[in-house]
Amino acid sequence: MYNPMEDHMHALKRIVRYIQVTLDHDLHLYPSSTTTLISYTDVDWGGCPDIRCSTYGYCVFLGDNLISWSSKRQATFSRSSAEAEYRGVANVVSESCWLQNLLLELHCHVPNATLVYCDNVSAIYLSENPVQHQRTKHIELDIHLVREKVARGQVCVLHVPSRYQIADIFIKGLPLVLFEDFRDSLSIRRPTASIAGV
Repeated sequence: MYNPMEDHMHALKRIVRYIQVTLDHDLHLYPSSTTTLISYTDVDWGGCPDIRCSTYGYCVFLGDNLISWSSKRQATFSRSSAEAEYRGVANVVSESCWLQNLLLELHCHVPNATLVYCDNVSAIYLSENPVQHQRTKHIELDIHLVREKVARGQVCVLHVPSRYQIADIFIKGLPLVLFEDFRDSLSIRRPTASIAGV
């Protein structure tokens, strides 16, 4: 029989273990001449055993620097993994638009389309296909937001194999080697000797 309290305790223990081994890690930012926004998004469809809501995660880079990230339970139920993934794409597209506007106010023009990497082919297809299907009417607002940005050339939604889906670090338990690889990709590292203790 499923015991939600036991499940929550296991999750809490994983979080505490993670915090204990990463207390000495920092987010590192580096000078970069690249002004392209690149984002990764993924969803754990129906992953919450209590209420079967999906959890989405995303990270946004400006060049090589991580500037925004999030992991959050979706407020609505998704009837398919494509729907859940597409809602995740819509969330990161919305965040990317906000970041583009912020950068514009800071006089940092982003000349290229934001690249959005997703590992769900159906969600990518929905972002480009102008035909509204009956089975996707319930996600119509998210579809219009993403398609508008794609049509204007502001966003390009691309496939990334699951092995390179950095956003998984925000929503799934990962094997240690993959976790450490993704953590390094986010530029979360121990401080260099020159700044340690400052």
